[in-house]
Amino acid sequence: MTESLIGLGGNLGNVRETFDRAIRALCDGAEVRLVARAANYRTPPWGFEAQPPFLNTCVAVETALSPRALLDRAMAVERAFGRRREAETRWGPRTLDIDLLAYDDVAVDEPGLTLPHPRLFERAFVLVPLVEIRPDAVIAGRSVRSALASLDTRGIERLPDGASR
Repeated sequence: MTESLIGLGGNLGNVRETFDRAIRALCDGAEVRLVARAANYRTPPWGFEAQPPFLNTCVAVETALSPRALLDRAMAVERAFGRRREAETRWGPRTLDIDLLAYDDVAVDEPGLTLPHPRLFERAFVLVPLVEIRPDAVIAGRSVRSALASLDTRGIERLPDGASR
């Protein structure tokens, strides 16, 4: 089994409930097993700012799937929750976004899949929950904690357990 780090985000509907259900759908306990889950964080929109705030979280999973198979599974979960990437505004509102952030220490650069995630170290909304569950992680030779220290985290708020917005 290989550890993979995954980010989830969304800003439409009951995102907390969507996260809970999506993580259950992604993590079947056999091919993908949940190891750790961060709290939910309310975060300002990134890229396209004229939209509601997002909720973001990260999970660590152990998987027997290849990186491509894990990505395919994540995309299937997104579609099951109403996501249609081809019909949406880039960085715009969405019910669910699932990003593979890292897959062990594997580097992949192929159509539709780049690992580690190419914008991982630019996004405080990903690094804040990631540091919560893997504070000592080093991805592509870079400490996630030190990467976070170089970013603006204003507006990122840890939500109490059970809070949906």
